[in-house]
Amino acid sequence: MFRKLGGGDMTTSDTTRTHPHGVTELCDDGRRLYASALRSGRISRAEVGPAPCLMDFALLHPDPDDTAWLRPVPPSAALAQRLHPIEREILERRRRSVELAECFEPFMDISAQDPSTTHAITVLEGGNRINAALDLATAECRTEVLTVQPGGDRGEDRLSEGLERALSVVDRGVSMRTLYQHTVRHSHGTLAYAARLAQDKVEIRTLEELIERLLVFDRTVAFIPAQNDDQVALELRHPGLVNYLVKVFEQLWARASPLLGELQYDPPPKGISGVQRSIAQLLVEGHVDDSIARRLGMNVRTCRAHIAKLNVALGSGSRAQLGYLIARSGILEKDS
Repeated sequence: MFRKLGGGDMTTSDTTRTHPHGVTELCDDGRRLYASALRSGRISRAEVGPAPCLMDFALLHPDPDDTAWLRPVPPSAALAQRLHPIEREILERRRRSVELAECFEPFMDISAQDPSTTHAITVLEGGNRINAALDLATAECRTEVLTVQPGGDRGEDRLSEGLERALSVVDRGVSMRTLYQHTVRHSHGTLAYAARLAQDKVEIRTLEELIERLLVFDRTVAFIPAQNDDQVALELRHPGLVNYLVKVFEQLWARASPLLGELQYDPPPKGISGVQRSIAQLLVEGHVDDSIARRLGMNVRTCRAHIAKLNVALGSGSRAQLGYLIARSGILEKDS
């Protein structure tokens, strides 16, 4: 709030010392010497060398009778000098808030007369605004939360943030269902997160491939990403849109497996695993490595390792040949 000053007008050898602190963080030397000056009524310039901040913050001023000495500014005067601009700013902000309220009051009346003006789709730009909207929806939620979290390990920061938000919901008796991808079964952080939330009203399942991130609160408001960088999201409140997304979630949920349970795999045809079959399907559809990795919740290196195994298993020597051999092999047929 106040400028952080260093140096000062001191003429002693300590003028090169830096004092990177504000007046509210007065250093030990500054506190000691200012108290000494107040008790005795003055202090010599030589004594205040270790604390140039006392002059920087105008807590001392030259003695008019003897320039070798400095006199302390009374604490009440120093405090008032710093409080006055703050009080003026507070008064100005209050005046501004009253003006804003008066300006928008007529429009509040107009909007209240037409419930249809409620925003069905709101664009949220920036992480702060997105998190604020999620926090509000979390606070207002009363019955159910549905979430889809695609990708692999979410990282400690995201898991910690998600755990805090989830616990605030669960503690109120709200039920919660979350979908992850199978790859999180190898993430110790996600497994610890799941164990922390393991109770009757929290269910977590995994699936090979998921749609983009989705959060639905009380089946009345949903959040989906609008860009790949997580910096733009859409807040949806149109009943038709929200109901559609809930149906998509329920279809995915019915196909998913409990996170803390064992996955039941059919015997892999031709030695090709379920993950590799998913990759093969996406390759046939024309997806590149980055897109496949993102959709299956794995890093690109892991994805390419699986593609290499497909090449070996099917005897392919090139990407073009691999697509042809996948189509001929029958590994994508449901009865295989």
